Amino acid sequence: MLQSVIQNYLIRRIKVDPERFDNPQLRVADLGLDSLGLVEMLFEVEERFGMRLSDPMKFQNMRFRDMVAAIEAELRAHHGGELPQPGALDMSAQP
Repeated sequence: MLQSVIQNYLIRRIKVDPERFDNPQLRVADLGLDSLGLVEMLFEVEERFGMRLSDPMKFQNMRFRDMVAAIEAELRAHHGGELPQPGALDMSAQP
């Protein structure tokens, strides 16, 4: 679910080709996000899941799948082991 939320954001807002996510070695740095774009994407995740991520810049040099796993781990740690349902903000519907 979290991966879909992030992918939909990147496809719709950043115009990332959906086929790029088929590559297990895809790196966050290869998605065309500058540091501000990365922070904006992570802010959307934070808003949607109701928490702040620690050290957002650490994700910049990760593989995409590792970033998703790290964010999920932080979300679970913050919410007592559960992955919360996303909030009302629908990242996939943003222009």
